[in-house]
Amino acid sequence: MKDQNLKYPIGRFVKPSVISKVELHNWIEIIGAFPKALKNETEPMPDNLLDTPYREGGWTARQVVHHCADSHINAFIRFKLALTEDNPIIKPYNEALWAELSDSKFLPIQSSLSVLEGLHYRWYILLKNMDDEMLKRKYTHPEHGTEFTLDEAVGMYAWHCNHHFAHIKLVSQKS
Repeated sequence: MKDQNLKYPIGRFVKPSVISKVELHNWIEIIGAFPKALKNETEPMPDNLLDTPYREGGWTARQVVHHCADSHINAFIRFKLALTEDNPIIKPYNEALWAELSDSKFLPIQSSLSVLEGLHYRWYILLKNMDDEMLKRKYTHPEHGTEFTLDEAVGMYAWHCNHHFAHIKLVSQKS
């Protein structure tokens, strides 16, 4: 059980049966604030701490930062596709293999922090300007065979921000 607490320190994402305007607003604000919070937490970390996994068998803090950039680039593209196409089938990627590539394992985190800062600024503005009709647009994930509405996806990615921020906090507490 302890390993599950480390793997999912804030629990798994649970889609509410009804997504309220207040909840949606809070999720959008989490997405908007994530890059600065992540930067503030990780920039003071020395390399040996960045290369520390948040749990046994888990990614290092460095890999988590780079993963967030990879994941959120894909998320932004999924949103753009859903807003411009009729229920597109998105392209999945193997995040575990991406995290093992040299750019994720060894590159300084500043490049991904910069990507997240610019990307989240654009994403935040896009989200703040979406109306109810846009939020109900969908994309399909072929591995799950599941349609996701964009309002649900906002919640999933706000959770994703908090989920990985909690992993970073686990590492920073080791210092």
